[in-house]
Amino acid sequence: MNTISAVMGAFLCVTALTTASLPAHAGVGVGARPIRGAEVYFDGSRKMLDSKWTYWQGPGFKSSLPIKWKIVEDPVDKGTVLMTDDPVAAGGKYGTADVVTQKEFRDFRLHIEFLVSKPGGNSGVYLQNRFEIQVLDGDKTPHGMGAVINETPSPYHAYNGVGKWNAYDIQFRAARFQGGKLTEQPLVSMYFNGVKVHSNVTIHQVWGGPNSGIDGGNDGGKGITDVPGGLKLQCEGHDVRYRNIWIKELRLKKADTSFKD
Repeated sequence: MNTISAVMGAFLCVTALTTASLPAHAGVGVGARPIRGAEVYFDGSRKMLDSKWTYWQGPGFKSSLPIKWKIVEDPVDKGTVLMTDDPVAAGGKYGTADVVTQKEFRDFRLHIEFLVSKPGGNSGVYLQNRFEIQVLDGDKTPHGMGAVINETPSPYHAYNGVGKWNAYDIQFRAARFQGGKLTEQPLVSMYFNGVKVHSNVTIHQVWGGPNSGIDGGNDGGKGITDVPGGLKLQCEGHDVRYRNIWIKELRLKKADTSFKD
């Protein structure tokens, strides 16, 4: 092989590797910046935490304001991040100290990054304070990491692992009602670390009972009501950290949550 051929071969190899490592859609993955029209909901500061978030005072609530979650140093990169740490949740007592955005949403696009500090770390990202996208290290079941909980398989293959930052990019369409009756179930699509893992998944219910979120106690979680809800982060006494949270409100007329450029 001559020198030119060798150089060209190396160039094509590097190009293929680089292309393979790119996310399948622009604007997703770890470090993604807010898209046009999005609002930042956590920038690493205590000020933003206190101004845009509060506790969800559901039936299992045990804590008190101000929010007890800590602002800590980013263990990987520069800056500060949010740690799911509230003493009342020790031992996995979910629903006791979950935090939720003060603003409530119907249709939206969400970007959120998380880091599980220790094996078995557990938290959860709740859409509309109802529907959980699981954060649970080590669990590859439909109750596990990245699953629309109990409704899809876990896309565990996309998980970066303990001690590393991960990103969920989610597009969500709220349930539709006519005359007070449910006519269309909520839908969700998601990229996990730049890999498309859920496409127009129909969500059928709120899992986990009344301590889990809005409407969790209605008809076994199937009694969804026509009210918006905030983005909720679950505290179960584990060291899970969050950063770079932004949301863009949408109006999705069609039953389609596909990402658009």
